[in-house]
Amino acid sequence: MTRALLIVDVQNDFTEDGALAVAGGDAVAERISAFLAAHAGDYAVIVASRDWHDADSDNGGHFAAEPDFRDSWPVHCVAGTPGADYDPLLEPAAITHHVLKGRGEPAYSMFQGATEDGQTTAAVLSAAGVTSADVVGIATDHCVRATALDAIAHGIAVRVLTDMIAGVAPDSSAAALAELGHAGAEITAS
Repeated sequence: MTRALLIVDVQNDFTEDGALAVAGGDAVAERISAFLAAHAGDYAVIVASRDWHDADSDNGGHFAAEPDFRDSWPVHCVAGTPGADYDPLLEPAAITHHVLKGRGEPAYSMFQGATEDGQTTAAVLSAAGVTSADVVGIATDHCVRATALDAIAHGIAVRVLTDMIAGVAPDSSAAALAELGHAGAEITAS
């Protein structure tokens, strides 16, 4: 079985003190770095995504002055700003592919993004022969959920590693994990 690690949106704007801070985000970054130090060699590819929104647009309604925090949000992860950078507690050396998503449009799943040279996440995984993936990152109830569901839809066996995720809210995060389990993901600690 060829396995990938999918690291979702471990960015400054989603960790403590960010524009859309998720409690526990810095701890997730630290745990992922420690996990990579011990287990990077277990994966054929390690793909990390980042929101990378346009500065001069509402990004297809994704940004709003009065966001509903479901379909619209405050300004966050603007391309080239510190908020869009990886959290400094995430050590990126082992990451093999960096995916940017949400360029001018709403995007939650890393499967909606592409590398700098235009490769989609699906193409990266297919080229590496990936049949299973571990999913970690932020936020459980939004982009982790969407990424894991898309991986399942692409025929990939998914494990969500619960000790390396953080969600916006306990109820919506629990609902997302239940939905992922129902869709066939294994919900487990690393």
